[in-house]
This record gives sequence, structure tokens and C-alpha cells, in this order.
Amino acid sequence: MKLGVISDTHADSIGSIDEKIIEELKRVDLVVHAGDITSLKLLNELRDINEVVAVRGNMDMLEVKKILPEREEFKVGEIKIGVIHGWGSPFGLEEKIRKRFDDVNVIIYGHTHRAKNEWVGDLLLFNPGMARKSYGILKIDETVTGEIINI
Repeated sequence: MKLGVISDTHADSIGSIDEKIIEELKRVDLVVHAGDITSLKLLNELRDINEVVAVRGNMDMLEVKKILPEREEFKVGEIKIGVIHGWGSPFGLEEKIRKRFDDVNVIIYGHTHRAKNEWVGDLLLFNPGMARKSYGILKIDETVTGEIINI
């Protein structure tokens, strides 16, 4: 399975996102948005092009915050994935978000606007960065492979 991962779009509509990212999101099996979508219109436009798992971010409008959870967990085969945006200072954020999940293989997060694709023991910390600069691809079968694509 192939996941397209974005975060921190900070956009009113899909037209504000680089066309390369949109074309890739149309080709993946699932889109994961790690928060700061900011507008309900953008969320609905993403849902029009593919299935979306999304969490709310600290900059999202109230209408978005009302319908999206703070955190989400789902499985792809035997791989457990947690999704959260993040909050506060970027320093020490990975430690804070790790405490929000038990027994996951991957944590997808945003907030820092800095891409990260790093294994810490048997846990993959995956931040696609700000969607105007980068996005991520997770390929999942028996294992997980992450890739950050810079725009």
C-alpha cells in the first residue's frame, strides 16, 4: 500500500498546493494529512480526489477542528500507524507525541514545518514537512519505507 502524506498546507483551497503534490495524491492508495489544513473547503477538495485520514492542527479553523480528531490510529496490514499534528515548541516534540501512542510502528506528525524520516528503534517518526516545500510517501507491505520529496 502507498500513502501520500502531507501536513501544514495552510491553504484555503487545493489550488494553493503545488500541482506535483496533487497529482501524486491522486495516485496513492490513501492520503494522510497531519494537520493545519486550515479550511473545510481544502479538506473536502482532498476528499474529492482520494480517501483521506486527517487530524486537526493548531491553526485549523473552528469548523475543521469540530470534525477532525486530535489524533488518529489505523492499521495497514500488521503495521500500526498513529497520526497527530503536534503543539508548542518544536524542541522535544517527538518525545511529547510518542507519549500519545501505545504500540504503534509509525507516527506521522506535522507542526514543525521540517521534514523528518527517522527510525528510532522500531518506531518510524515521519513528518512530511510543510506542504508548500515537501511531502512524503510511505510504502507499506510487511515493512515500512518512508521517503520525503522536496518541491
